[in-house]
Amino acid sequence: MYLSARAAFFRNLMVAIFNGGITLVILLIAPLGLAAVIMNTVLVMGSTLAVASLGDRVILFLQAGSSSGQNLSGSSVTDLRRRDNR
Repeated sequence: MYLSARAAFFRNLMVAIFNGGITLVILLIAPLGLAAVIMNTVLVMGSTLAVASLGDRVILFLQAGSSSGQNLSGSSVTDLRRRDNR
């Protein structure tokens, strides 16, 4: 599946906003000051965005390494085809 950088950023932003909303509701129930609630909510949103973006980059890195036609045992796809033709 291909996602453009803009679509991936928008998806990560939506996840961060959703997590921030959940955190805001939970923290508003707790007996904390308003500044602590706002600061914690913003920190959760920022960390969610950073972790989701980092996860996308790791997946892109891993997908780039697997595009050489190698399977898990290390033999290439062409080697397997030659074995089947014998």
